[in-house]
Amino acid sequence: MSKEIHYNAAEHISPESAADPYLRPAFSASNRVRRLIWNICWLLLYRPSPRALHAWRSSLLRVFGASLGPDCHFYPASKVWAPWNLVCADQVTAADGAEIYNPAPITFGSHAILSQDAYVCGATHDYDDAGFPLLAYAMSIGAYAWVCARASVAPGVNIGDGAVLGLGSVATRSLEAWTVYAGSPAVKVKDRQRILERTL
Repeated sequence: MSKEIHYNAAEHISPESAADPYLRPAFSASNRVRRLIWNICWLLLYRPSPRALHAWRSSLLRVFGASLGPDCHFYPASKVWAPWNLVCADQVTAADGAEIYNPAPITFGSHAILSQDAYVCGATHDYDDAGFPLLAYAMSIGAYAWVCARASVAPGVNIGDGAVLGLGSVATRSLEAWTVYAGSPAVKVKDRQRILERTL
């Protein structure tokens, strides 16, 4: 998947909303209300739920528009910015502290894992534009990919099937399938042995 802008706030928010472009909202009022309701749900129903209740948290995400396959494990301290932009196959895991900032759709393949405090960042700002508009990218985390603890994925970066982003690493470019990356910015350190006989 190539790095393409999915949402540019400058194309959706009227300049008349604020004279100073830095004070303009990045999203519509309806989007902001929807996120407010989701945040209240997260605070009252998702975050305090017992760790073992993965099905409960998955059902809450689905109520807000997420598409989740069976047996997904979203832990209570994980965060999803916009459930309606979340698409997961089966057995996707987001550990405590993992955060998915997804103003645009982000897709996770089967058995993809975000470890503790991993951060997937789906948006940035156009710093070359005087209006500093938000730019959001559709992204993909492949099947059997692993974003290790405290690792970060930059906007527009895609993670190939089976790729590993090492502890505390920062992916600023898309990662090849079945390859291990580490560092900041992350660089390829070795190939990963395929863990399945079948081709993904």
